[in-house]
Amino acid sequence: MIVNIAAYRFVDIADPPALAADVRAWAEAGGLRGTVLVAPEGINLFLAGAGGAIEGFLARLRADARFAEIGVKYSRSAAVPFARLKVKLKREIISFRRDDASPLPARAPAVAPRDLARWLAQGCDDDGRRVVMLDTRNREETAHGAFAGALVLPIDNFTDLPDALEPHRATLADATVVGYCTGGIRCEKAALWMRASGMDNVLQLDGGILGYFEATGGEGYDGRCFVFDERVSLDAALRPLVDGGEMPGPMERAA
Repeated sequence: MIVNIAAYRFVDIADPPALAADVRAWAEAGGLRGTVLVAPEGINLFLAGAGGAIEGFLARLRADARFAEIGVKYSRSAAVPFARLKVKLKREIISFRRDDASPLPARAPAVAPRDLARWLAQGCDDDGRRVVMLDTRNREETAHGAFAGALVLPIDNFTDLPDALEPHRATLADATVVGYCTGGIRCEKAALWMRASGMDNVLQLDGGILGYFEATGGEGYDGRCFVFDERVSLDAALRPLVDGGEMPGPMERAA
């Protein structure tokens, strides 16, 4: 059985090429495949391989104090869902190109998956405010599934989100808005930008959809979570739609 991991960490990286070289060497030593993005603001990775090799890679990564507390989301598949290993240097580990969206000084306030599940079940947050789930993913992803009743924006790229959100600002003013994405990285940036632009009622879903599936079994989520690799999408039990097959053409990963 193949172990798949998704992880990211926002942290200052003074020498991204050096970190990228180390990460590549560690992944190659374990025969891992997948995609790793390294930027001055941190690391974003999606890797798959034998369980022992994955744990060996994570031990080396966490030995670096910058990544000692990196959160990791696990899933399993019958085959490696990546054709090869890619380690890329980027300006951002997820491209947003907006001011006031860097989590390096401080993260946006977050809601834990189990707390969100309770809010959705009771129909409001703990202060009695209505909860609006805001999907920060693109339309290809949301076609596979979303939180029930979520505000789903018709965007093709994460950078399109600010303009698409603008018409909805007034109707969201009295709600607790919970931004979410696949693994947490996009909603982390989006929540910071939204709060900086006047929406102080926005939270991020800690760990994204995959973390929510892992912690709650997907309560309140309809459908599957698109994952940008050969598995296509995962259900709430983190089982792939395609397990062992291959999809044509490369695709860029996003968390």
